[in-house]
Amino acid sequence: MKDVLSDASRRAVRYLEGLSDRPVAPSPAAVAGLAALDEAFPEKASEPKDTLRLLDEVGSPATIASAGPRFFGFVIGGSLPVSLAANWLAGAWDQNSALYRVTPGTARLENIALSWLLEILGLPKGCGGAFVTGATVANFCALAAARHTVLSRAGWNVESDGLFGAPHVTVIVGDEVHPSVSKALGMLGLGRSRVVKVPTDSQGRMRVDGFPSISGPTIVCLQAGNVNTGSFDPAVAVIQRAKAAGAWVHIDGAFGLWAAAAPSRAHLVAGLGDADSWATDAHKWLNVPYDSGLAFVRDPHALRAAMAITADYLPTESEQRNPGDFTPELSRRARGVEVWAALRSLGRKGLAELIERNCAQARRFAEGLSAAGFEILNEVVLNQVLVSFGSPGETQRVIEAIQADGTCWAGITAWQSRTAMRISVSSWATTDADVERSLDAIIRIAKGR
Repeated sequence: MKDVLSDASRRAVRYLEGLSDRPVAPSPAAVAGLAALDEAFPEKASEPKDTLRLLDEVGSPATIASAGPRFFGFVIGGSLPVSLAANWLAGAWDQNSALYRVTPGTARLENIALSWLLEILGLPKGCGGAFVTGATVANFCALAAARHTVLSRAGWNVESDGLFGAPHVTVIVGDEVHPSVSKALGMLGLGRSRVVKVPTDSQGRMRVDGFPSISGPTIVCLQAGNVNTGSFDPAVAVIQRAKAAGAWVHIDGAFGLWAAAAPSRAHLVAGLGDADSWATDAHKWLNVPYDSGLAFVRDPHALRAAMAITADYLPTESEQRNPGDFTPELSRRARGVEVWAALRSLGRKGLAELIERNCAQARRFAEGLSAAGFEILNEVVLNQVLVSFGSPGETQRVIEAIQADGTCWAGITAWQSRTAMRISVSSWATTDADVERSLDAIIRIAKGR
């Protein structure tokens, strides 16, 4: 066991140390080399170290360097070394972190991390929280609590009686609602298409003048950090109107909610703390390993009512928070461990510096590309930059050439009928030198040099 784990550690460290020097995208040869894994199921056992060697020698080269400093394709921050190390240690513990009485260590760490998260994100003390896989499931958990509450107020127990014959629930979203929210609504039986869509402005923000009147059980979903522009819905005005009509307000803040931790960006989240539920990702701007999503609900009893499980054989603890009572899964890894480690290691100042630095780097991308003659399509308020290189075909050509070049990696998107390259900056490992190196490569390729 010791030899295998030590070998894995050496290989992982070597992989991470090489990310700055290798092309961001895997080479065609590395992808073709995956054919070496296509073998019949072995009849006999083999040496674990041989399996690990094959995994590293064939698998590692075929990965995209999203853990490195110049991956800007999605909001993926890589992993802080301390959060990765904590993940390894928690993996060695192998705790099914669902019940406090069985796994008190990981349950306590999750409780502490939850209280720190509420503080740093500016959310109400006493919120219920769920440590889940990502924003899709975080939205699912929060919206399940919303569904429970609005139907309970109407005299309906949805967990017991389902949705057949239930009072109608109106769901209001913006035109730029993220697909993860739509997917969560579909899984909850509220429907991906049975929603009222509010028009949005040029930055994807919900227009208050298009907000509908509300009556009956209603859930309103706002966005903190548009996936393309980084913009925020006008929380203060919308929440005030929604709450006055008795609606539940949910915030989809997969990466934007972390703006609360940065002094220069905290104004963007003003009023969001008055909502009823929130969803975000820790594997985005907190830079912990995949997968790590977070759901917060003002009324913990609503989240527990939607998610709790009981059985005679389960040793539940009535005086302590059982993590499994707040998530869809009963069997679950101890995600709170690496969240706790990242928060404790960074501290308030370190987390603020990380977010501030990434936002400044996004602005530098926009300034450099604009100065080179290319069109920036969004107001760079956070860490997202949209750039057009001309026609849709030319923009696509540039993006494909950048990805093939390997200096950095950015993806394609469609924004209000425009084809654009999207640059997302969210990694602890990205230095200003990485930004300048990437800018030089993008400009060189876009100008055909």
